[in-house]
Amino acid sequence: MAKVELIMPKLGESIIEATILGWNKKVGDKIELDENVLTIATDKVDTDVPSPVAGVLAEILFQEGATVGVGKAIALIETAAGAEIKSSPAVVETAVKTEGSAQVTEGKHEAPEEIPANYGDGSRFYSPLVKSIAKEEGIGLEELEKVAGSGQGGRVTKSDLLSYLENRSKQPAVKTETQTVTATNGSVGNTQTVNVQQYNLPAIDTSGNVEILEMDRMRKLIAENMVMSKHVSPHVTSFVEVDVTNLVLWREKIKKPFEVKHGEKITFTPIFIEAIAKAIADFPMINISVRGTQIIRYKDINIGMAAALPTGNLIVPVIKNADTLNIVGLTKKVNDLATRARANKLKPEDIQGGTFTITNVGTFGNVMGTPIILQPQVAIMATGAIRKKPAVLETPTGDVIAIRHMMFLSMSYDHRVVDGSLGGTFIRKVADYLEAFDMNREV
Repeated sequence: MAKVELIMPKLGESIIEATILGWNKKVGDKIELDENVLTIATDKVDTDVPSPVAGVLAEILFQEGATVGVGKAIALIETAAGAEIKSSPAVVETAVKTEGSAQVTEGKHEAPEEIPANYGDGSRFYSPLVKSIAKEEGIGLEELEKVAGSGQGGRVTKSDLLSYLENRSKQPAVKTETQTVTATNGSVGNTQTVNVQQYNLPAIDTSGNVEILEMDRMRKLIAENMVMSKHVSPHVTSFVEVDVTNLVLWREKIKKPFEVKHGEKITFTPIFIEAIAKAIADFPMINISVRGTQIIRYKDINIGMAAALPTGNLIVPVIKNADTLNIVGLTKKVNDLATRARANKLKPEDIQGGTFTITNVGTFGNVMGTPIILQPQVAIMATGAIRKKPAVLETPTGDVIAIRHMMFLSMSYDHRVVDGSLGGTFIRKVADYLEAFDMNREV
């Protein structure tokens, strides 16, 4: 018999650890090759971890809720000697060291040590789980050092920290702290440090007829990222009104033949993405990120589209190289990503590498919005609801008033690097492409 280590996979270039959401198997359970053993979560996506071998789950090294560094063993699977060991597709950089997602050992196995890293610059050891909770709750090193520990050698346990958080309202809040923001896009790291002012908010009266709901993990991450983005980027939003009558009539005319021919329902989203990709090619300085005093210009045009999850939260899957796809290709990509987002089936690579984002506020009946930039990008565009309105048309015989399909585009952009001239010209260019849509276009 041999024992195989199930390794915490690497799920992206910026991911150094993941949290175990739950085990699908118990010790002693049989496991088939590629069968999902557990579900893990990063700050970007939830995903299942398949078994690289067939066998029996011999030992679980980390329990539900633990945060574990990538490349570390999280369980032992007992299998027949000489059994085939399959590399896990989720493992990227650890493959050379571990021959895929597993290491084979004979006899007794020693559980891996905890991550030997201190929180901040302090001398006290904190486990990955304690560090994760502290970061999530906004507890700095100075405050964490004051928490009494009941573990071995005075170590702070999860219970110690949760007990402290219950009484934290009695502690004086830290006025100002330095928050390190790390955002990664494509193969370029982008680490920025910003000073975030913390405030003592007024107390909320919960003695009346109220219900207290705890945010889920993704909502906490969304909240953190939205606040971070507003601190990092000075947001400016520009608006244009667009006459989209041509593309509305074209879609109405071809949507049934399109579905019969290509097996896909065409929405407005791929048409909007096509126009944005063309405009980015005209104004490549929208397709950038900022790293300190450096501007990183991306040559690939990867457009993210906000999509709803079953929980009601939003996620942004990415259409890679959108400028190389025709309307059929874009439709297939949009439908596939939206369907898998609704089914919670997105893979980590589906939400990485975006260089520009589009969000459709018109879905909710809104005519316009002021979206928050998805870091480390510098711009995000919102499409409003399409409504019939009277509009002035110029004709060879004079101006006339006609009923047209009108829509607002709005774009928020980072004023550090995108001036009003570039931002305003870019959004106007997108509008021009939409207004010039060819009603006789073949698909």
